[in-house]
Parts: sequence; C-alpha cells; structure tokens
Amino acid sequence: MIQIGLHNVVALLPMDIDINPNSNGLPGIGQLRSIVGASMTVGLILAVLALIVSAVVWALGANSSNPHLAGRGKFGVLVGLGAAIITGASVALVNFFWNVGQAV
Repeated sequence: MIQIGLHNVVALLPMDIDINPNSNGLPGIGQLRSIVGASMTVGLILAVLALIVSAVVWALGANSSNPHLAGRGKFGVLVGLGAAIITGASVALVNFFWNVGQAV
C-alpha cells in the first residue's frame, strides 16, 4: 500500500504561475481588434436606431390613446438605453472583471 503525505502532494502543485495576455502571440490579432471595434460601432448605431424608433412608437401610442402601443414604446426605449449602456461600457466591464480576477 502506497502512502502519500499531504506534504508530498503540496510539493507537486505549481507554486507560482504568471500568465498575461499576449497581444502579438497569434496572427490576425490586429484584424480581430478591428472587427470587435466595428461590431461595437454597429451595436451602438443599432441601439440609437432602436431608441429613436421606440420613442416614435411611444409618442404615437400616447397621442392616439393607445396604451398598449405607448407601453411597448416605453419598453423599447428602456431596451435601447440598456443596449447602448452595455455596448459602450463593455470594454470597461471586461477590464474591471479581469482586474478582479487577477486579484483573487
């Protein structure tokens, strides 16, 4: 019967691992950053478009005494604002959670 002590197991575990993101390790990283930036731009444009369309629907519903249409317009405005906030803050959110993860 083989007996392994806790000291022997702890000695086998890696003690210090230091891995950081490598911005030039793979080919095409520059193009990938460009694609992500372009998709963020498209997301912001679509969020603003949704906000404008929803505001128009809200106004039409309120002026035509249609509470269902006005409610859908209000909900659309909130969704458009939320999408714009999340899209605009996505880089800051990823950096924040990256730093939180590094502190653990």
